[in-house]
Amino acid sequence: MNVNDAVRLAVSVAAMALSASAFAHKPFLVPSTTVLSGADEWITVDAAVSDDLFFFNHQPLAIDDLSITAPDGSAMKAENASKGKVRNTFDVHVVARGTYRIASDASFVFATYDLGGEKKRWRGTVQSFAAEVPAAAQNLEVTQASNRVETFVTAGKPTTTVFRSNGVGLELQPVTHPNDLVVGEPASFRMLLDGKPAANVKVIAVAGESRYRDRQDEIATTTDADGRFSFKWPGAGLWWINAATRDAHTSLPQAKERRASYAATLEVMPN
Repeated sequence: MNVNDAVRLAVSVAAMALSASAFAHKPFLVPSTTVLSGADEWITVDAAVSDDLFFFNHQPLAIDDLSITAPDGSAMKAENASKGKVRNTFDVHVVARGTYRIASDASFVFATYDLGGEKKRWRGTVQSFAAEVPAAAQNLEVTQASNRVETFVTAGKPTTTVFRSNGVGLELQPVTHPNDLVVGEPASFRMLLDGKPAANVKVIAVAGESRYRDRQDEIATTTDADGRFSFKWPGAGLWWINAATRDAHTSLPQAKERRASYAATLEVMPN
């Protein structure tokens, strides 16, 4: 594992292990706009992990696991992707009316172990674990993880096809459409875990431009038995919401824990 891989692993572990209120590095996708009047237009999306929202001062968010869902549910490809030192960028061609879902959805395994007197770190897939982690590894600690980071863009009238669950990790199922958020009006959502209601999960919301505030000023709530939660937005602009959970539902025998996190960038309009 090279230095860059080790840094990415450390950030992933920190992000999965702690709630957003406890760690500084926040992953996000920021579109150049969230609402378009019509189709056949372009948007640019910035992907980063930063101390401040939505400021590029740490490292890029990987876009290798990027998924873009069109309003009819079909998969799209990012165009003009560019990888930089503090952010990655890509374009999306909005060719039809409706709501688009843009997500970085990564499922992986990370492990630490001792081998030949040295401490080792590894990250990969469930399928590659047996081939890449030595059988002679000692003090092996293995965790499965899923990280979903996303945002939504609507051209014309909002649609809901893209909100169908894929049944893996934490997902947002809107009750209030995420491109129809207004200051002072309550917005309701459901948090799902593996396609089922995620009860008793803490969800926080943090306004952008946190670089220019002395405090993060997060607002927090907890999902009910049906996974529902709501926020009443105190101000307009871009907001970042985040949730994280952990359990023992693993598919790899060596893994004793599964961690899941969710983050989304939403835009709230003035009343």
